[in-house]
Amino acid sequence: MKEKMIGIWRLVQVTARDPEGRIIPSEFGPTPIGTVQFDAERMMAALGDSRPPAAGETRFWVAYTGVWDFDGTVLSTRVDAAHPANRIGTDQVRQVRFEGARVVLQPPLRMVKGVVNHLELAWEKVG
Repeated sequence: MKEKMIGIWRLVQVTARDPEGRIIPSEFGPTPIGTVQFDAERMMAALGDSRPPAAGETRFWVAYTGVWDFDGTVLSTRVDAAHPANRIGTDQVRQVRFEGARVVLQPPLRMVKGVVNHLELAWEKVG
């Protein structure tokens, strides 16, 4: 199953939903950007909000790398380098589904600005 993931993928869409299923703004902003690359053993990802920050403001950005595994429905990465650094040593686990040429990754539910957030990140293979 890992062969389906090997390659370079470009982030094309981020959808955030609240617990009732309503679409809400995501921390990735209206123009998310990202790339993830998988080889046979390691992966690396960098993604975030592509807008330039306004004065005194920061934009969401995350990057990490590590050894990964994929069983056909769950992708798990043991992180050994990351920004922010609090991801180092963690297992980043994503539910995975394929929609045509896209792969959709779903991280676990999380709290963002006091709201439970369910994310879906859609990627297209570019190499």
